[in-house]
Amino acid sequence: MEATVILPILKKKLAFLSGGKDRRSGLILTIPLCLEQTNMDELSVTLDYLLSIPSEKCKARGFTVIVDGRKSQWNVVKTVVLMLQNVVPAEVSLVCVVKPDEFWDKKVTHFCFWKEKDRLGFEVILVSANKLTRYIEPCQLTEDFGGSLTYDHMDWLNKRLVFEKFTKDSTSLLDELALINNGSDKGNQQEKERSMDLNFLPSVDPETVLQTGHELLSELQQRRFNGSDGGVSWSPMDDELLAQPQVMKLLDSLREQYTRYQEVCRQRSKRTQLEEIQQKVMQVVNWLEGPGSEQLRTQWGIGDSIRASQALQQKHEEIESQHSEWFAVYVELNQQIAALLNAGDEEDLVELKSLQQQLSDVCYRQASQLEFRQNLLQAALEFHGVAQDLSQQLDGLLGMLCVDVAPADGASIQQTLKLLEEKLKSVDVGLQGLREKGQGLLDQISNQASWAYGKDVTIENKENVDHIQGVMEDMQLRKQRCEDMVDVRRLKMLQMVQLFKCEEDAAQAVEWLSELLDALLKTHVRLGDDAQETKVLLEKHRKFVDVAQSTYDYGRQLLQATVVLCQSLRCTSRSSGDTLPRLNRVWKQFTVASEERAHRLEMAIAFHSNAEKILQECPEEPEVANDEEQFDEMEAVGKSLLDRLTVPIVYPDGTEQYFGSPSDMASTAEHIRERMKLVNLKRQQLRHPEATITES
Repeated sequence: MEATVILPILKKKLAFLSGGKDRRSGLILTIPLCLEQTNMDELSVTLDYLLSIPSEKCKARGFTVIVDGRKSQWNVVKTVVLMLQNVVPAEVSLVCVVKPDEFWDKKVTHFCFWKEKDRLGFEVILVSANKLTRYIEPCQLTEDFGGSLTYDHMDWLNKRLVFEKFTKDSTSLLDELALINNGSDKGNQQEKERSMDLNFLPSVDPETVLQTGHELLSELQQRRFNGSDGGVSWSPMDDELLAQPQVMKLLDSLREQYTRYQEVCRQRSKRTQLEEIQQKVMQVVNWLEGPGSEQLRTQWGIGDSIRASQALQQKHEEIESQHSEWFAVYVELNQQIAALLNAGDEEDLVELKSLQQQLSDVCYRQASQLEFRQNLLQAALEFHGVAQDLSQQLDGLLGMLCVDVAPADGASIQQTLKLLEEKLKSVDVGLQGLREKGQGLLDQISNQASWAYGKDVTIENKENVDHIQGVMEDMQLRKQRCEDMVDVRRLKMLQMVQLFKCEEDAAQAVEWLSELLDALLKTHVRLGDDAQETKVLLEKHRKFVDVAQSTYDYGRQLLQATVVLCQSLRCTSRSSGDTLPRLNRVWKQFTVASEERAHRLEMAIAFHSNAEKILQECPEEPEVANDEEQFDEMEAVGKSLLDRLTVPIVYPDGTEQYFGSPSDMASTAEHIRERMKLVNLKRQQLRHPEATITES
C-alpha cells in the first residue's frame, strides 16, 4: 500500500509511529482519539499502513499501543481496543488506555480488560497521563503525554511520500536502463539500432532521480546525528533507519546503470553524428547554391526613392533572415566537425576536412554577396535620403522666392536676405553631399560586375546608373534655376533696402530742418550790442542758412531717389504723399524766418553804424554835427527796428511765430532804446554847446 493512495486518511493523524520505544525496545503506536466520532475503517487502513513499515525484526519485539481516550467516549475506546485484536494481535504486547480523571470509574466495573487478557492476546491497562511514565520512559513519550520526544506528523508524512516516490521512480528507471543497456549488448547491428530506437530514452530523467535520492539520503543521515533543542540525542524512527540502506542500495544501482547508459548513448551518438553531419552539410550547400543564390539573382535594383529602397532593404532582410538560419546550422556543423577532428579518428579525418572546406567556401561566398547587397542598398538609401532632403530644401527656397516681398522696414529685408543666402548655401552643401553619395554608389555598382550571382548585370546596372545620374542632373538644374531667381530677388531686395534707407534719411532731413527752424526761432534772437557784433551775427546767420539749405537739398535728392527706386520696383513710395510735403512746408517756414532774421540783423547793423558814427563825431566838425538828416535817419531806423521786434512771423499757411521769448525781445528793445537816448543826448549837445559848457 502506498501513502499517496490513502493520503487524505493519513493526514487525519488517526494513528502514528512517533519513533519512541518501550522498555523492551518495542515501537510505540499512538492512537489519539478526539471528540468527533472516529471512522473505524479509516483507522484500520491507517494501522495496516503503519504496521507495514517496520521490519520483521522490529515487529518481533512487539508494539506498545497508547490509546489516548481523554477526549473520547468509553465505547469508542473499547471498540478501538477490540479492533486491535483483529488488526495486530500478535504484535501488540501492551495497550495503555489514557483515561480522563474520574470519568470512567463506573463504566470500568462493567468491563475489565485485564480479565480479557487471554481472549485479547495482549494486556490492557487504564492509566492517567501523568502516570504513563511508569511503563514508558519520558524521553520516549511525545509532548502530549508529558514527554520530551519531538514528533511532526506532516514532516514525517512528507518524507514518507518522498521516499516512496523515489523508490518507485528509481525501481522503474532501473528496469528501463537495464533493458536499454542489455539491448545494446545483444544481437547484430540492426538489432542494436532497433533496440536503441525503441528504448533509447527512459521515461524519467536519471539525473533528477539521482538528485532526489541524494537529497533524501542526506536528510535521513542528517536527522540521525542532529540532537534536539534540549541537548538530548534524538534517535531516528525505525522506518528511517530502514530507509537509509534501501536508498543507498538504489542509488548505487542507479549510478551503475546510468554510467552504462551514458556510454551506450555516447557510442550511439558517435555512430550517428558523422552521418548527420554529412546530411546537414549537403542540405546547407544545396540550399545556399540553389534557392539562396536564386533569391540574390532576382534582387538587383536599388529603387528610385527612399520608400522603394526601404522596401528592397526589407526584402533583403527577409533573405538574410532565411540565410541566417542556414548560417547558424553552418556554425554548429563547423563546431561539430572541429570536435570530431580533435577526437582523432584517422579514417574520418579526410572526409571531415573535405566537408569542412566545402561548407566554408559556400557559406563565405554567400555571406560576402549578402554583405555587398546590404551595403549597396544602404548606400542607395542614403543617396535617396540626401536627394529628398535637397529636394525639400529647393522646394522651400523656391517657395520663398515665389512669395512677393512686402517687408515693413530695411531691417526685416536684411533678415530676409540673410535667410535667403543661408538657404542657398545649405542647398550648395546638400548638392555637394548628393554628388559624393552618388559617386560612391556608382563606384559600388561598378564593382558589382566582379560577381554577378552567375548572370550578366550590365543592363540592370545601366538602369541604376542612369537613374543616379538623372537625379544628380535634375538637382543641379533645379539649383541653377533657384540661383538665377535668388540673384534677381537679391537685386530687388537690395533696391528695397536702399529705398527704405532713402525714405528714412529723407525723414531724418525733415527732422533736422525742423530742429534748425526751432533753434532759429528760440535761440537766434540777439541783434548785437554794436555794429561789429551784429555783423558777426549776420555772418553766422548766413552760414546757418547754408546748412539748412544743404539739408533741404539733401532731403530733395533722397526723395527724388525714392521716386526712381519705386519706379524700378513698381511700388508706391510713402514719401511722395507724406515726407515731401513736410519737407517743403518746413523749408518754407525756415525761409520766411531766416529772411526775417536777416532783415532784422541788417537793420540792426544800419542802426548801430549810424549811432556809433554820431557818438564818435567831434564838436570841432560843425558841418557834420549839424547834419540833422543823419540823426533823423538813425531815429527812423531805430523806431522801425523796435516796431519790427513786436511783429510776429507770418508763415505761408497763415500761422504766426515769434522769435524767442517776450523777455528776450524786451531786453533787445531796451538796448536799442538806450542807444537811441545816447544819440538824442549827443544831438542836444551839438545844438546847444554853450549850455553844455555852462552846465559843466
